[in-house]
Formats: sequence, C-alpha cells, structure tokens
Amino acid sequence: MALTREECEQRDRDDPLAALREQFLLPDGVIYLDGNSLGPLPRATGPAIEQLIAEQWGTDLIRAWNRHDWVNLPTRLGDLLAPLIGAGPGEVLVADSTSVNLYKVLTVALRSTRAQHPERNVVVSERGNFPSDLYIADSVASACGATLRLTGLGEDPLAAVDRQTAVLLLTQVDYRTGRLHDMSVVTAAAHASGVVVVWDLAHTAGVVPIHLVESDADFAIGCGYKFLNGGPGAPAFLWANPHRPQSVLQPIPGWFGHAVPFEFAVDYRPAAGVAAYQSGTPAVLSMVALEHGIGTVLAAERFGGLETLRAKSIALTELFIELVAPLGASHGVHVASPLDSRQRGSQVSLTHPEDAHAVVQALIDRGVIGDFRTPDIARFGFAPLYTRYVDVHDAATHLADVLHSEAWRAPDYAVRSAVT
Repeated sequence: MALTREECEQRDRDDPLAALREQFLLPDGVIYLDGNSLGPLPRATGPAIEQLIAEQWGTDLIRAWNRHDWVNLPTRLGDLLAPLIGAGPGEVLVADSTSVNLYKVLTVALRSTRAQHPERNVVVSERGNFPSDLYIADSVASACGATLRLTGLGEDPLAAVDRQTAVLLLTQVDYRTGRLHDMSVVTAAAHASGVVVVWDLAHTAGVVPIHLVESDADFAIGCGYKFLNGGPGAPAFLWANPHRPQSVLQPIPGWFGHAVPFEFAVDYRPAAGVAAYQSGTPAVLSMVALEHGIGTVLAAERFGGLETLRAKSIALTELFIELVAPLGASHGVHVASPLDSRQRGSQVSLTHPEDAHAVVQALIDRGVIGDFRTPDIARFGFAPLYTRYVDVHDAATHLADVLHSEAWRAPDYAVRSAVT
C-alpha cells in the first residue's frame, strides 16, 4: 500500500537529506518535478554572481582573469565535478554545450577508430536517443565517411553492434522513459566487440552514481543545468579516458586548447590531457553559477553522497508509481518508465491515451510542474536534494483530480508554447 499523506510528512521529518532543500529558492505553492530539465536556483548563486559582477569584473576588470583564477575555471570546475561522475582529478573539462562537446569527442572517437580499422564505418545509437545527439552523430558520421545506424525503440542497442561498428553512442538515461543503462555491462560488451563507447550523462550526473573510470568507459559528456542545478544554458562537461591517449586532435582546436594560449603562436600545439578539448574563451558568469550548482550536490557528501541520493530517488519514484498505478484502469494512464528501480533513472514518465500535454498544463496551473515530451509522455523528475515525500503524494493527488474532473479538457490546455 502507498503511504498516506501523514506517513509522507513523517518520512520527511525523518529524512537525513531534508536540510539540503534549504539550499534552493523554491516558490511557495509549487511542487517542482522538472529538475530533470532545469534545476532550481541555489540560494548561493545570486549573491555569487552579484559579487562577481560588482567586485571581480566591475573593480578588477581584465585583471580578474589572474586575480580570481577565471582562466582555470574549465579545469577547476572539472575537478569539482569529477567525483560525481567517477572520474579523477585533471580528467574532466567544463566548457561549451553538450552538443558541441559531443561533436568533439565523437569526432575523435570515430576518426581514431577508423584510422586503425578502416572497415569500421558505423556509429550505432538508439532511435529514441535525444534528437540533438542524433543530429550531431549523423553529421560526424557523414563527415568521417561513416553512417549512423539506429536501433528500434526498446531494442537492445548491443544487438546492432557488429564488425562494422566503430562507436556506440548512448544516453545513460532515456530522456523520454527514464530507462537506465548499466554502464559497466554495456561498456564491457562493446569493448569485447572492439567498439568505443560514448556516454551522454545529461540525465544521470548529480543524481545517479556514475563510475566512468571503474567502468573503463571511453568518453562521456553531459550538461550542467539539470540535476547539477547550474542554471539555464549552464556549461556542459566532457571526459576522455586518460588511459587511452588519442592521436587525433579534437576538431575545434581553439586558442584556449593551446598548450600556452597567451603565447599566441601561429601553429597549434595542444594542451596536455583533457585541457586540449577547450576551444574558446570560458563563459565566466555561467561557470560561476554552475560552480554553486555543483556545490549543492557535493553538500550531500556528509550524508553519504550519491548513494544516499540514489536511495531517496528510488523511494520517491517508487512512491509516485504506487500512487498513480490505479489511474491506469480508470483513465488509461500508464507508467512508461521501467518498474524495476535498477533500470530507472530519477524520473517517472506516464502516457495518456488522448492528450498528455493538456494534462501537464492542467497540473502546472495547479502548481505541479512537470513537462511533456512527444508524442504522449507526461514526465516528472524527482530530485532528492529538494523533493519531499509529501510533494510526491500531493502531486499524485492533483493528477488524480485533474483526470477525474477532466479539467485537462479545457481548450486553453491544448495550446502549445514553444517550450513544452
């Protein structure tokens, strides 16, 4: 039996992570279940940006690059983030966007593999992968004389790997359904077939324990604005296995990736290690915001870190699934996410037989913020840093009422904005 509201309140009182919610500015009357798209604002971020603007930029001007170590933000933030993704010091770079970083590492992965094995001319990914990843993959494959092969929805991507495959590109958690790939198992199987694996960690970084080094992964990228709470358009991150030195240069060799940028040499000489994946000037304002976002996740270390966050995430999603399960028989709403928590990220996706978008809009009007993904997915993210058990209970109650009352049928809810 699912917990009652009173039992949820008691569980919140007993929750060792409860104090971490105070790190965020969360509006009254809102149940925020969309941190898998955009994390909320950390309390520390605003004052830090104000101080950066008024004192560092405003007073120190260009001297701030040295005085406040702006120049090393990409690698300094990379070291801050590294423990959250199972990487070591000096192995992670924070820069650019997820798409740009994917372009970089996928190009290196494909070119270096093809240089040794010209017959391997296929990049494999899932048809349900995030579209931007597929656009980049198709472009890179075409530019390198290869092709992109997509598996069908729900099919095992490893089944599409063969002797022609050079690279397997996967997002660890499916953005629509929340299905979670086992990184160690998939990477080992791909390596057994001579295939390099590129992981997109957009929906796992900061909420699911990740073990890049332990899994012997090859490359990984991810964004900073979801569970890392770095703010809208926050910089992304990049990791390349340091034990697999690449003879191929990354394809956007900008001046900050040079061994000595302010040498202003005409000839390009790459920096050592992951720093060579830098291109242009670091985006200082957004990097400082991300620094404080990462700090909200690191604050969980005193309570057991990501393992504790993951345990609460599972408990929250299990509770939501239990509460909404009866709606399947009465309203045709079904859980699209895996029921086995070992195969599910920190989200629960529901399908609605008529108009999931309208259902989401009706919930947003009631202060329950999730989001919609085509064609029929209502998506709810459960960030254990700030989501309470009582939030889950109340969200499910609002959902049941929206369905029972058919409030979602109001014409205004059928209108789609640019962002859904």
